[in-house]
Amino acid sequence: MQVQATIEAKLKEAFKPDHLEVINESHNHNVPPGSESHFRVVMVSEAFNGKPPIARHRLVNKVLADELAVKIHALALRLHTPAQWASLGERDTSTSPPCANK
Repeated sequence: MQVQATIEAKLKEAFKPDHLEVINESHNHNVPPGSESHFRVVMVSEAFNGKPPIARHRLVNKVLADELAVKIHALALRLHTPAQWASLGERDTSTSPPCANK
């Protein structure tokens, strides 16, 4: 879980999230067992207030640039403000699309 732990640490430091889930979805894809290449992130942070979704994604991508360049093949992002999170009942029910090659 080295890549997942790195993602969690970097996001916690950069965004001080109210809520953070980093889910390794690699097992849903055509990769070797134990891979850490496909992730879904659900994060709630004050840092996203007043920013459109694309700006939020760019912020996260910048923080994870090294991992995205080499280790992460896919990164699904669900980024919410605290108010948006509250309106969702403090849960995210989104799922990633199925892998076409599995």
